[in-house]
Amino acid sequence: QLQLVESGGGLVQPGGSLRLSCAASGFTLNYYAIGWFRQAPGKEREGVSCISTSGGSTKYADSVKGRFTISRDNAKNTVYLQMNSLKPEDTAIYYCAADTSRSGFVCYDGLVFYDYWGQGTQVTVSS
Repeated sequence: QLQLVESGGGLVQPGGSLRLSCAASGFTLNYYAIGWFRQAPGKEREGVSCISTSGGSTKYADSVKGRFTISRDNAKNTVYLQMNSLKPEDTAIYYCAADTSRSGFVCYDGLVFYDYWGQGTQVTVSS
């Protein structure tokens, strides 16, 4: 069974940092582009960042550019989202997802391109 598991969420003060991890079981993440998404209470799920299979192509939402960094360690079958300078508006459930239908040479920032999703990890930014 293909599964994605997010970890690393928690409560952090504004200006703080967290690193989220996305690990896979039942398949190898290395072959797929991976996206990070988030959903705040009462809002639609939105794209945060994505990374190609090689890591050479990445994308970021304007709201997180310069603060968040996506990376992958294919040896560990894990994708990371380093989040710095966190703001209260970053509070949301964060999900990772895999695009298993395309080559993965580039990544896409739309939800419709991703067909396997994790259960999410809560990130709360509050003083």
